[in-house]
Amino acid sequence: MTDHQDAPRLGPEPLPAALAVGRCLLMGIVNVTPDSFSDGGRWLAPEAAIAHGREMIADGADILDIGGESTRPGAAPITPADEAARVLPVIRALADEGAVVSVDTIHASTAAAALEAGALIINDVSGGLADPAMHPLVASSGAVYICQHWRGTPETMNDLTDYSAYPGGVVEGVEAELRQRLDSLEAAGARESQIVVDPGLGFAKTHPQSWELLAATARLREDLGLPVLIGSSRKRFLAAAAPGGAEATGRDTATAATTALAAAAGAWAVRVHEIPANRDAIRTASLWKDPR
Repeated sequence: MTDHQDAPRLGPEPLPAALAVGRCLLMGIVNVTPDSFSDGGRWLAPEAAIAHGREMIADGADILDIGGESTRPGAAPITPADEAARVLPVIRALADEGAVVSVDTIHASTAAAALEAGALIINDVSGGLADPAMHPLVASSGAVYICQHWRGTPETMNDLTDYSAYPGGVVEGVEAELRQRLDSLEAAGARESQIVVDPGLGFAKTHPQSWELLAATARLREDLGLPVLIGSSRKRFLAAAAPGGAEATGRDTATAATTALAAAAGAWAVRVHEIPANRDAIRTASLWKDPR
């Protein structure tokens, strides 16, 4: 895929026209897991996850990102079968009600089943590195694909934060390694119009590196020529900006601030746990850019 476009696309093409709203989109996180760092398994039961998704839509979420495997640093892997059993009932119910659903998975088999259940987006935090069948699936399905920067595994990523091989440091390194994943997608037959990139804040990044990448949102969009998703919500690097940020929910105010910054920098979407404050942050950024 090309390294640069004169006019980066505002968003991926294979999505409902209703999402072409002229602002940064809100992607609400629905963790159907027992060990999420942010909500400790509150939505593990399908009925609870479905109700939470409905609440997020009512609050203003544009997309629901449904995941069944924790990818926090140190998390242990689960089987694709267990993951699918957690997420498919939730995806099916919410998609049937008209929600735009994304599946958060590194497994091609789970992604394929989720698309069959009504998901329109595959959010792969490994960028295809975890499963060689993922990029061919993206190509054959035509689904929107969020390609995140990734190194190692959740168990090893905290030891893989050295970007000194790149003269430009972490931003240059993330761009170079994302381009490798984009080349793999192109070789598999995926179309550029399907792809969104995510710099992977907190994944194989020190806290200062995550801040540096967040500040480079506009540069990433320009250099890679693709829509950018920012996922900063409740992550540990935000604790530096949140005096009460020892617990994940104590970082919600800092999350909303980063949402406003990302939206003002041209992010396609932000992935968040809490909708109302981030909805207002996006509105604030929109008014700051154009008060009409």
